Amino acid sequence: MRRSTRFTRFRVALRTAVGFAVLGVGSSVCGAAAVALLLVLQGLPADMGAHNLMFVLVAAAYVALAVVVGSLWTALLHRRTAVWFAEGRRPTPEEADRALRLPVHMAQVSGTLWLGGTVLLGSLAALLATWLYAYGVTLTIGLGGLLTVGLMYLAAEWVARPILTVALEVTPPERAASVTVLSRLVLTWGVSSGVPLLGVLVVTSPPDLGHANDRATLLMLAIVGLLSGAVGTGLLARAVAAPLRRLRVALEQVTRGRRDVEVQVDDASEIGQLQVSVNSMVAGLRERDRMRDLFGRHVGDDVARHALEHGISLSGDVREVTALFVDVVDSTALAYASSPEEIVRKLNRLFGSVVSVVDARGGLVNKFQGDAALCVFGAPTRLAGAETLALSAARAIRDEVLAAGELDLGIGVASGRVFAGQLGARSRLEYTVIGDAVNEAARLTEHAKKVPGRILASEAVVTAAATAERDQWSAYRKIRLRGREIPTATWTA
Repeated sequence: MRRSTRFTRFRVALRTAVGFAVLGVGSSVCGAAAVALLLVLQGLPADMGAHNLMFVLVAAAYVALAVVVGSLWTALLHRRTAVWFAEGRRPTPEEADRALRLPVHMAQVSGTLWLGGTVLLGSLAALLATWLYAYGVTLTIGLGGLLTVGLMYLAAEWVARPILTVALEVTPPERAASVTVLSRLVLTWGVSSGVPLLGVLVVTSPPDLGHANDRATLLMLAIVGLLSGAVGTGLLARAVAAPLRRLRVALEQVTRGRRDVEVQVDDASEIGQLQVSVNSMVAGLRERDRMRDLFGRHVGDDVARHALEHGISLSGDVREVTALFVDVVDSTALAYASSPEEIVRKLNRLFGSVVSVVDARGGLVNKFQGDAALCVFGAPTRLAGAETLALSAARAIRDEVLAAGELDLGIGVASGRVFAGQLGARSRLEYTVIGDAVNEAARLTEHAKKVPGRILASEAVVTAAATAERDQWSAYRKIRLRGREIPTATWTA
């Protein structure tokens, strides 16, 4: 896999190298050709008379030299910048910073060569003709250089984007080179409108730079403006509109509940910072969902939802609930005869049955107390027929656990008014139910361990249950529960 990744990176590095070479040569040749055509249309070289040929030869020689020097310079920049990319390794911070400045360096190379040509040919025109001719040549070549440098920067960002994407993993956008959306917009305006319109202004304003018909020159400037505007706008769209579209799609997926969304950070401007922010937001949502899941596993989904809706509050309410208490028979002897690991495995299987049965009936497993469990029907979610659901759950738990044959247990069921809410301190809360019904269920469990059916329910619970469920139960006897003076009538199943 690593070898395949390295080969893929090498191909990308080679493709960007070829792209930079084509970009450098193409921009120099096309820019020089456009400038030469504008000079010819203005008649400037022709006005030099006998020196016309010398000027043309020097200009052609400089263009050829600029192509060679620019290609070598670009190759050196690319090799120094992308060697880590081709090797398939992570760049150092210095290498990442250098890679992020690659479009600027490419523009500087082009600008330096165009500035040299402007100074050389402008000075030559002053020597061979007049200062007016030198002024016209300098303006024409300078405007052509500005146009080419602007397009070079925008195109270099597009060609180098695979390398920039990896570099941004090391140097985030907020610490990257100062590239802004505003600077791109200004640059695009310059290559699409500013430079061509400045050329029109120069041609139509006095003094006349040449003796040719200005109509052809203006037509040429209009064509150059249309072409450069199309190219510049297209590159801007790829640099700005395309990432924004990907961000919009990612956010739509997040709103639909997706939490595995990750936007590739491939821009060093405010768009890259926005991409990082979206990824941070999604990571935060994933962490929140993970914490909510863990919270729900510890206290129950209903309690977790109640806490998230009502926040931190040392309050609750009094309501009618049915409590179901499950306890293992002779757990002390079990702990003596079994290893801790074996006890835990058996208890986990027991509590797995308790949780699945209670959840299926809308109840809440409020807490595990060693080898016992307290289940509540009617809090925090109000339930219709809580007594029927609790009795049905008691029978189902008994049947599943005894069928497994690993543990013996007792189950007590009682109903009544209890306090249901958060208890503790503001720094440590626990959702709990407190009341006589809970105590009664726990006391019934102690006696249920000696009953053949292993379940005891108070008569009030069975009386309030639905007829179909009540038919599954039979009266047992009155029992004096610990802490109570009046005997409790009980039923078993």
